[in-house]
Amino acid sequence: MGGKYRITGNTYPRMRRPRHRRKLVLSAGAALVALGLAGWGTLQIVDVFTGGDKQANAADRPKACPTPSASTAAKVLPKPAAIEVNIYNATPRSGLAKAAADELKKRGFTIGKVDNAPAAYDKKVPGTGMLLGGPTAMNGSFPVLATQLPGAAQKTDTRSTADVDLIIGTKFKAFSTPAAAATALTALTKPSPAPTSC
Repeated sequence: MGGKYRITGNTYPRMRRPRHRRKLVLSAGAALVALGLAGWGTLQIVDVFTGGDKQANAADRPKACPTPSASTAAKVLPKPAAIEVNIYNATPRSGLAKAAADELKKRGFTIGKVDNAPAAYDKKVPGTGMLLGGPTAMNGSFPVLATQLPGAAQKTDTRSTADVDLIIGTKFKAFSTPAAAATALTALTKPSPAPTSC
């Protein structure tokens, strides 16, 4: 080219990259960071209101099976032969203590004293009877003897011996049948149903 637009010399203008491309890259990066923070914040809010991953953790954990307690184990109760029973008649009917002693002896109990009830209980036992013994009898001899006479009252005293008293009350008619007593005794010694597997 000629004229006044003719380029002379060996210096040429420097070619620079357009600056708008750098701004575009920075804007895109900032947008991605903002979106990431917004998403993380949303997840945190959702976790607060829904319990987050606690439910998942609970589901992943194995369930702890309850260990069998003493109530599920079979009860160990004394045999009738190991229970010494003193029989007292607190009713106006004569011979009742002797008849009761003979019947309990047939059922395997050891018979101790047989007599009329002492003054503290004579004609003062309104029910079918009363079982009287030391504190240890409450979870030992009493349940076994009560299978023979359901509904009998139970009372402890300060004796240290293992014998128990059966005081026959005014409403006494007869002992349970041997079959009914055996069924009740089996129910006492039978363990509770085993817990379901986890």
